[in-house]
Amino acid sequence: MSEPTKPFDFGQNWAAFSDHAATGERGAQARAALVSLMGDFDLRGKTFLDIGFGQGFSLLSASTLGARVVGCDIDPRCHEVLERNRALFPDAGVIPLQVGSILDDAVVAALYDTQESGRVGYDVVHSWGVLHHTGDMKRALANAGSLVRPGGRFVVAIYNRHWSSPPWLAIKSTYIHSPKWLRRVLIGALYPVIWIAKLAVTGKNPNRMERGMDFYYNVVDWVGGYPYEYATIAEVEQICRPMGFSLLRSTPAKVPTGCNELVFLKHD
Repeated sequence: MSEPTKPFDFGQNWAAFSDHAATGERGAQARAALVSLMGDFDLRGKTFLDIGFGQGFSLLSASTLGARVVGCDIDPRCHEVLERNRALFPDAGVIPLQVGSILDDAVVAALYDTQESGRVGYDVVHSWGVLHHTGDMKRALANAGSLVRPGGRFVVAIYNRHWSSPPWLAIKSTYIHSPKWLRRVLIGALYPVIWIAKLAVTGKNPNRMERGMDFYYNVVDWVGGYPYEYATIAEVEQICRPMGFSLLRSTPAKVPTGCNELVFLKHD
């Protein structure tokens, strides 16, 4: 029996980002993006869970905005990266962190019991660009959504379904099955293609990214991020509606296979 394919090393990519691209300006961008994403929902005093927090910018931003935060990521290295980036958010408080996958029922149970959520759930469950990389997006959405309290917000970003999604899946699969030297070749070959394509679609300089991100490390993520699933806004809404959610607002992806942002309200 063959061994399962090892997923893309997001922790390594975030560590490299932290070493070479994390700045105070990018931290401020991430904070402003979170404020915009939450709209008129005031985070002060609210419980906030970030699933797949990566470099920690959203989690640290929520803490500086007065939320009582908890983080969960499957990669222990992301916990180290968050602590490294804490210096960019001097007002951030103590952040309990859970190592594990949102697909793991034991992890979900532990998140219920962390901090002050109890068995009621969190005021906000946030997972930006993560649940489509778990290998079982529908179950990941269900488990993450179960952690939202009645009246709370479920904030997710999921890769958009497009005719080019299957070719992207093939590229990502090729990357993850390739030796390191070929991975570097793939990044080098696709970097200018993605840069030109994004410029053509958006009309904006791809290097001027939002949410505190960096174009090069995003390219590494885009090319290598595997497992990989995708869905339209309507498809994500169809998954979440039976769990008691209604869609408050959505922001379509700025590029065809980018992430759609969705903010749901969980009914009482």
